[in-house]
Amino acid sequence: MSASIFKAYDIRGLVDGEITPDFTFATGAAFARFLKQEREPGTVVIGEDMRPSSPGLADAFSAGITSQGLDVIRIGLASTDMLYFAAGKLNLPGAMFTASHNPAPYNGIKMCLSGARPIGKESGLLLIEKYVNEGSPIALNQVGVERHQEMLEDYVSHLLTLVNLTATRPLKIVIDAGNGMAGHTAPAVFKRLNAEVIEMYYELDGTFPNHEANPIDPKNLRDLQAAVLSHKADIGLAFDGDADRCFLVDEKGDLVNPSALTGLIATRELVKYPGSTIIYNLISSKSVKEVVEENGGTAVRSRVGHSYIKKLMAEAGAVFGGEHSGHFYFRDFWRADSGMLAALYAIAALGEKDIPLSQLFAPFNRYSSSGEINSTVTDAAAAMKIIENHYGEMTGVELDHLDGLTVTGDTWWFNLRASNTEPLLRLNVEATSEQEMADIRDAVLNTIRA
Repeated sequence: MSASIFKAYDIRGLVDGEITPDFTFATGAAFARFLKQEREPGTVVIGEDMRPSSPGLADAFSAGITSQGLDVIRIGLASTDMLYFAAGKLNLPGAMFTASHNPAPYNGIKMCLSGARPIGKESGLLLIEKYVNEGSPIALNQVGVERHQEMLEDYVSHLLTLVNLTATRPLKIVIDAGNGMAGHTAPAVFKRLNAEVIEMYYELDGTFPNHEANPIDPKNLRDLQAAVLSHKADIGLAFDGDADRCFLVDEKGDLVNPSALTGLIATRELVKYPGSTIIYNLISSKSVKEVVEENGGTAVRSRVGHSYIKKLMAEAGAVFGGEHSGHFYFRDFWRADSGMLAALYAIAALGEKDIPLSQLFAPFNRYSSSGEINSTVTDAAAAMKIIENHYGEMTGVELDHLDGLTVTGDTWWFNLRASNTEPLLRLNVEATSEQEMADIRDAVLNTIRA
């Protein structure tokens, strides 16, 4: 087994070569052993995405769980946020079989504790990996029981209690499910809304015949952008493979900056819960902090990654958290992330006003940003040290190391982070003007790529 399939927040690898039924059986048994140690409830909820390998891998994982005397509830086809809903609503630990936005040859497992609390390397994944490597003895005298439970309609009903859509004008919405799990959940959600929906790639197909279900890559949004324009739609939604992330396209066919969506949702949460805390990750636009404070909230900055955001939300009692990668976390959704819930917030805001989406988001788009730029490097630490030394000598510049290296000037900032899994440096730059952003971006890239 390759240790590299145990990532920072989940397990992910190639089907057959790395993620096999034998491996998932061993992981199920190891997960059960870990749950007993944590004094967690004795039942595990399991969901699965539309990849051809998911049912068989989930079967083996379930057998591993029950081999340790724990019971299993299978909820069948699910988005990742639907699995989190089930783990929260039932107050049980859970596991979701998905490789999210990864290409077709991959699969993986996202695990959580009861109440949808996250499991990452610092909170159990390393121990589960250790137990997989050791092997777990089978409890033949007390094998657990597996049963099935439908959760889709309960999931939809819960989402619709969190967002007031009663004042929404009729909207025309194009939804690109990317042949992923939004093709399963979106029909159940949108049949209850006052909207005309143009469906794209709703057929559940883990081979992704139209494009990869990875909307953070601009090429995967082109079909949606064209459809929004051709249908004269009010809004376009693009989901990733397991539908825990959603990206928005406005009526002009332009991508909505995820930081702008963070700002919009934050303002709505602060109306409901005045004076609350909002979490944002450190590659979000600085407009997020400004918007939160302008609306009477407290903005708290986080490292990148869902386990950090969820932990910080719990510690700070935050009502909402947003990541620039398109993950949005809600206290009233067990602090879990939901692409569908984020989309519903945007639809509610748009439906309440007689203005186009681009105008709705205009107040949140205050700066020019580079987006995330990856550079392959031979020595990430050495490259970052060169940048740190260079900018550290400048007056009026601040450095911090909350996550990688963040360098902040009067009218600009950038963050440079090393990838957890690849020899890459990830750069994000923001500045007051497009020209200044480009100048900073090019200067940093020229140095680290030299």
